[in-house]
Formats: sequence, C-alpha cells, structure tokens
Amino acid sequence: MESPDERNGNDVRQPLLEKIPAKKEAEGEERLCIDEMLQRYCGEFGRWQLKHFVLTCIGWALEAFHTMVMIFADQEPEWRCVGSDCRVGSSYCDMDSSSWEWTAGKGSSTVSEWGLICGEKYKVGLVQALFFAGCMIGAGVFGHLSDSKLGRKGSLTVVCIINAIFGIATAFSPNYWIYVVLRFLTGFSTGGVGLTAFVLATEPIGPSKRGVAGMSTFYFFSGGIALLSGIAYVFRSWRELFIVSSLPSLLFLLIVIPFISESPRWYLVRGRVDEAMKLMHSIAKTNGRHVPAGVTLALDDDIENNNGETNNAVEGSLKDVFLSPLMRIRLLITVSISFTVSIVYYGLSLNVGNLKTNLYLNVFVNAVSEMPAFAITAVLLDKYGRKPLSIGTQWFSCVFCLVGFAVWGAGPWKSVRMVSGVLGIFGMAGTYNLLFIYIAELFPTVVRNAALGCATQAAQMGAILAPFVVVLGEELPFGVFAVCGLVGGGLAFYLPETLNKPLYDTMFGMHEAESESNRGRGDIIC
Repeated sequence: MESPDERNGNDVRQPLLEKIPAKKEAEGEERLCIDEMLQRYCGEFGRWQLKHFVLTCIGWALEAFHTMVMIFADQEPEWRCVGSDCRVGSSYCDMDSSSWEWTAGKGSSTVSEWGLICGEKYKVGLVQALFFAGCMIGAGVFGHLSDSKLGRKGSLTVVCIINAIFGIATAFSPNYWIYVVLRFLTGFSTGGVGLTAFVLATEPIGPSKRGVAGMSTFYFFSGGIALLSGIAYVFRSWRELFIVSSLPSLLFLLIVIPFISESPRWYLVRGRVDEAMKLMHSIAKTNGRHVPAGVTLALDDDIENNNGETNNAVEGSLKDVFLSPLMRIRLLITVSISFTVSIVYYGLSLNVGNLKTNLYLNVFVNAVSEMPAFAITAVLLDKYGRKPLSIGTQWFSCVFCLVGFAVWGAGPWKSVRMVSGVLGIFGMAGTYNLLFIYIAELFPTVVRNAALGCATQAAQMGAILAPFVVVLGEELPFGVFAVCGLVGGGLAFYLPETLNKPLYDTMFGMHEAESESNRGRGDIIC
C-alpha cells in the first residue's frame, strides 16, 4: 500500500542530497576537446587559420635564409692567371700566390678572404658542421621551452631575436674563428625556428585539413631558398649577403609577430582555459561561425575521466616519453628516420657544387623542383595516409640514388646522374616535409615540440655528416644515399597510421585512445 508521499511522487526513502555526477556539468554545458570544437563550431580552416598559417610560416623562409646562405658565402670563387708562372689546367695549390688571383676579388666569399683553400679547405666543412651542431642543440632546447614556459609564440619570438642579432653580427666577423662562433650561435637559434613555426601554424587547424596545411609549410622553405639565390646574385659580397639575409628576421619581429596568436592547445595544457576559449571565440567570429554559450574546452583525458575542471597545467617531458613503451618506440623510430632522410636531403642539395655549372641557377632550380613533390604528396596524403607515403617517397628516392650510383659520371651518363640526383631530392623532399606532420600527430601536445625537437636534432646530425659523404667521390655518395633511403623506408613500416585521428593533448589521453583502438582490432601497434 502506497503512502501519501509516494502517491505524490515524494519518495521518503530518497536521500536528501542527490549524488552529483562526476562530469559535474551544468544544464546545457558541453565540454569538447579542441579538434571537436574546431569541427563543430569554429571551422577547421577558415579566414582566421589562413592568415595565422601564412604569417607563421614566413618563419620557414627565414630558416632557409640563415641555413642556405652558407652555399653562397662559403663558395669557392672562380680564379684566373695573372703571371707567367701560372699553368692553365693546374691547381692553384701548386702555384705561387702571385701568379693567380680571385676573379671577383677577395671579399666575394669567406674562402677567398681568409684563404680557406688547399690545406685550409677543411675549415669550410668545419664551420658548416658547427652551424648544424648549433641547430641540433637549439632544436632540443627550444623544443622543450615551447612545450613548457615560453610557449610556441614566445619561443618563435626569442629565436628570431637571436637570429637577427647574430646573423647581422656575422657580417662583421674580423677573422675566421669569430665567424665560426657566430655561425654556431646563429645555428642554435635557427634550429628552433622551423619546428616552433610548424607546430604553431598547424595546431589551430582541424584534423581533416591539417595534413594538407602541414605539407604546405615547406613551400615557404623552398621559396626562401629560391629567393635567397636571387638575393645572392645581386649582393656578391659575403658580408653584404649576411646583412641582407638577416634583416628579414628583424622585420618579422616588428611587423609579423604582433599579429600571430599563441596556440590554443598550449593555453589548454597549461591550464589557461579562459585564454584558450577567448581565442576559440575569436577563431569562430573571424570564420563567420559562433561558439554557443555553455560550450567549453577540456583536455582529452578530462573528457575520458569525466573530470569537471581543466584548470591545472599539464606538463610533459622527454623523460615521460622514454618511460612510456608506446612513446619510446615511436620516438626512436622517428629519430632514426629523420637522421637518414637528412643525410640524403642535405647530401643531394650540397652535391650541386660538384656539377660545375651556374651556382645561383642550380640552387634556384633545386628549390623550385622540390615544390611539385610537396604538391603531389599533399594531394595523396589524405587519400593513402601518412605511413604508405612515408615508405613510398623514401624508396622512390632510393631507386634513383641507386641509378646515380650505377651509371658512369662521364659523357651522356653525366646527365643521367644529374637527373637521378634531382629525382632523388624530389622524393626525399616530400618525405622531409611529411615527417613534420607525421611526428606531430604521433605525439600529444604536452610533448609534441619536444619530440619534434629530438627528430630535428637527429636531422641536424645527418646534416653534419652530409658534407663528409659528399666528399667521398662521385659514385659512392649515391650508394650511401640509396642505403639511407632503403633503411628509412623500412623503419616506417613499424609506425601506425595517423590519418583522420585527432591531435591528443595528454599522454594519458593518447594511451587510452590507442589501447581502445588496439583492443578493438585485437593487435598491438607502436
């Protein structure tokens, strides 16, 4: 028999305080991760993302300036006979210094000004190697700082300040050893430009557009190289060239940086939810969209665990990567691939000096020839995925490097070897660009730049070794490049596909998603 209270719907057995759900959502509140909010409310790639992407990626052109300026500044200029003792066809190392002279004068390059020839020729390779050593150190340092205290925009600002200062100071080097130190310091900051600009440019982009956008970043790098070849053609003095190629970094700081926003993902993982939401509202407004009231951001592991708040900073480091078997294997594989790809890419790029043709035209043509590789890879990226393209582009390069190794270097075969080199760099340029996207998607936000920094460090180690591979002769370098392409493509088999998967914010969120995916398939993947 029912009591009066029960008939009125008031169960006396009901507790005075109802159990509050773990999700602790107010009525109508919706908590989303950044990718979901971009897809549903803000727009994946609208006017805001386009402007932000273009402005940020100008940093890639600056990296090209500071890196590839060595091709022109450290070149060995043409020389001519001026004395009767000069023997045409002989080496100037076997002649008296008074019997020959540099055609463009001593100030045309560091080689002619400081006599970096014959027994001193090793110093050219030394300064180039130390520049890339600086890049290697800087990539690790700024990769960590951009994930932690400085943020993406803060790190990009700092590296551009250092680049502008030491790049211009290099032009006033009184001697070779000061020049070496300044190039090392420039390399230290240059190592952080590309990876910071890439992450900052792509993190606010939605998952379905991120692949194509990421592939487009390297257009700015190749465009920077092509532009630099024209600048170097006009400014033939190496000192003038360093000043002119460093000034854009200063202009970037004054004109472009103020219009670049910090990454909303970095705000979120640092616990600065209000700032992240303010930025998401700005993205939506600029794109002609609207984020409804009650919709807020949350980290992926907060959503998984139904936590009600995201106000605490979530941090990660390389230590966390190595403590995780999943992340550790991925890092080791991507670092190894980055190393082999860099040897081939920079090796084939530096090998243009052995062609004995117009240096400025060669550099321009090589830069332009990379662009179709980016376009083709971008078209195929979302159709076939990251993994097949990573394998295919490396093995494509491997095949043509094998051809370059097998053919003779004289007569008509010289042209075959030259074409093999162009096609080799064509394939590897696609891989080099693809790796940035792939690595960014393989690691969560809290360690993304640190992982990219490690991969960039490995790439700089490959760049350091590339000049030493080039001096092995005419055929052997192609053999080394072919082996590197073969090994790198084989290693890519052990990486998972990331096509149409979200960018995870935390280690826990990625582990949970991967575990659930693996349980569904009944397999284990790296």
